[in-house]
Amino acid sequence: MAYSLGIDTGGTFTDVVLLDAKRKVLASAKSLTTRFDLSEGIAASLDKLPQDLLTRVTLVSLSTTLTTNSVVEGKGSPVCVFLLGYEALQVKSSGLIDLLGSDAIVCLPGGHDAGGLPTQTLDEAATRAAILSHKNRVSAFAISATFGVRNPAHEMQVRAWVKELCDVPVTCGHELASSLGAPRRALTVALNARMIFHVKALIDSVQKTLADRAIDAPLMIVKGDGSLVNVASAMQRPVSTVLSGPAASVLGACALSGLQDAIVADMGGTTTDIAVVRGGKPALSFDGAMVGNWRPMVEAVKVYAIGLGGDSEVRLHGGDGLTIGPRRVVPLSLVVHEHPHLLAVLERQQNETPHASQMRFAVRLQGDAAHLSRLNDDELYAWECLAKSPVDLERANIENRALARAVARLERKGLAIYSGFTPSDAAHVLGMSNHWSAPAAVFAARIWARQMRHMYGLGKWKQGDEIGPAKDVVAKVVDTICQKLIEAGLNDAGQMNESTAGKVAALLTTMALGKNKEADSENASESVFQLQFSPAMPLVGVGAPAASYYPAVAKGLGVTLRLPQFAEVANAIGAVLGEVSQRVHLTVTQPVRGTFKIFTALGPIDFPDYASAIDHAKELAGKEAYTRAMDAGAAHAEVVFSQSDNSVNNDIDGNVFFEAVVTATASGPPRTKAL
Repeated sequence: MAYSLGIDTGGTFTDVVLLDAKRKVLASAKSLTTRFDLSEGIAASLDKLPQDLLTRVTLVSLSTTLTTNSVVEGKGSPVCVFLLGYEALQVKSSGLIDLLGSDAIVCLPGGHDAGGLPTQTLDEAATRAAILSHKNRVSAFAISATFGVRNPAHEMQVRAWVKELCDVPVTCGHELASSLGAPRRALTVALNARMIFHVKALIDSVQKTLADRAIDAPLMIVKGDGSLVNVASAMQRPVSTVLSGPAASVLGACALSGLQDAIVADMGGTTTDIAVVRGGKPALSFDGAMVGNWRPMVEAVKVYAIGLGGDSEVRLHGGDGLTIGPRRVVPLSLVVHEHPHLLAVLERQQNETPHASQMRFAVRLQGDAAHLSRLNDDELYAWECLAKSPVDLERANIENRALARAVARLERKGLAIYSGFTPSDAAHVLGMSNHWSAPAAVFAARIWARQMRHMYGLGKWKQGDEIGPAKDVVAKVVDTICQKLIEAGLNDAGQMNESTAGKVAALLTTMALGKNKEADSENASESVFQLQFSPAMPLVGVGAPAASYYPAVAKGLGVTLRLPQFAEVANAIGAVLGEVSQRVHLTVTQPVRGTFKIFTALGPIDFPDYASAIDHAKELAGKEAYTRAMDAGAAHAEVVFSQSDNSVNNDIDGNVFFEAVVTATASGPPRTKAL
């Protein structure tokens, strides 16, 4: 019998599942993700599976939330973005300065107009000089030109110069997005460049681990739309995996629950991802899904990804009071689980005067050559210290201020991560979880409560009380999930934009949970309004913390809850359920009467009539989609076409055609190893 192996590498856990030919789960395992060397966590999980069955694996498929997490947290490798023909306002509206900083952005002459004609000539000397000045300081280059989707000639020329002058990965905006909107396309290609190192590190780790176990089967990775691609295609477009984990969790949740219509909520270590499923398939966002504060131009499952997970930091946020996330930290219970000697530090700190450095240990993360090449001597020393053991920031601030400052800079660069009090710690205090060190969680809850009370005036917990603070944190998690579920429902109805939906959801959550709390009191009164989710759309909770939080969420909102078997490894299950699917979009316009223009990768092509332009667009798109699907690992592929026209019909001008988008979708099952 042939088997399929699903792997999901998340921010906290690495999950693996073994499925038979009927897609029945034969075995599953879970281990901590080892962020400094991902192969260790993958190997630890694989070692828990039946080893005799692994030799008959014919397909391996991988999903990950690491790319989602990096976008939500604003982390990534250093890159250089070349913007050709961009104006200052476009650069500002792209968000690139907030994402990367101004030093990473180079504006150069170039670009085209809406008709695909050049507006400026490229400055070869200036471009070559910029490449040479950045090539040893970045992990990748990104290129975006104005109207690059109408004519990519300038993007392709600059890419050729990059490849001539250095051996650094480079991607172009027209390769990732076909829609107009230069600022968002620039953001998308920048995010893509930032992810190349991390996706490659993950793929290399998986391939090494599989080779060590003589598992010789095709390796696929889940894209954000739930389809599969082989690793070569994933490396060309790593940004397409930005919602890999959430997409896999939706597929897994549907398969495990057997439901065709549902609200799927997946809570992991860093994010909570919510998606609405109808007819067994999640809705797709062709304009790009919202990931944290960003919306890259990536066709993906329409998911609401928020920075709330078991490892989210519990903190004070201005006048908003208690806030959870979006910053991920390492739970204190986990730090002590892996480094038991640190328990004595927490035990001592619980009785000391509160200050910000308490409970702060820095842990080393994965680093790339570009990041490490930018470190000064103090930072390199800190990097080596972190390789030996977590750095106690309280002690470093007293004994070695230079080390403390260097560690802080490494954290900002994404090379280190701090510890902190998290929902996972609160769950350990209350006995809802028992994976790691419960004594560490108790000490952390007491220290955190003292910090909140004495430093910020928040809370009325008694000295030495760990239960009260933990309950308040769990309640805040439940409240936040409820609000996001309501927000997703409002947004799904299509009546509100995200900003408005968020404000209304906050009010409705307060009303719903407040009414729920009053229900048992003698003074409960009938409300004029009632919040009710559709009985035909149950809530399916998946992810490791699902059983801890979603029963309270379901009760608060009055929604039916399903917690299916193997919910804690739903992502890994969903990873092997997709098929290969590639879409190609071509735009046809009529700039003047009697001329129809197709915008291709080789530039615009003119036709004298609508029919011939559409037919040629279908031919080109169909061939390209089929080629991409086969290159992405499909065993075979079928191509289907769709088309959207923008035209008007009036009494004076008759039927006037403006634009059409021809879409070819090639889909098929992934190639598997023959036994």
